[in-house]
Amino acid sequence: MKVLSTAFFLILVLCLIFSVSFAAKQLPEERGKTLFNDPKAFGGSVSCASCHPDGKGLEKAGMKDKKEWTNPAGKFKSLEEAINACITMANKGKAIDVKSQEMKDMVAYIKSLGKGMKGKSPGY
Repeated sequence: MKVLSTAFFLILVLCLIFSVSFAAKQLPEERGKTLFNDPKAFGGSVSCASCHPDGKGLEKAGMKDKKEWTNPAGKFKSLEEAINACITMANKGKAIDVKSQEMKDMVAYIKSLGKGMKGKSPGY
């Protein structure tokens, strides 16, 4: 019985190591997309994708040299402020620290939505 529980413990540890390793290898825009699609990511009741399926409507949000972002909550001087306004107002969640990895991942995902657009290139 002890051998079986030790084997189970080792398998559990290996699974944990693998999942942490996999998450670390994801690109920021992939992690941002995961957060964008998760209704519980910021303590809210709906995901960002509820209003923007597949990021639709946000293609220009990450454009280089953009100085103002507008959403139903108003006008903002940074993409991070606009993201937090959506999280708190539309998603009924909690704002995230603008310097956090979650915010960097969200910004990376939103900026990735503008790739391939004609005109100005996405801001990186």
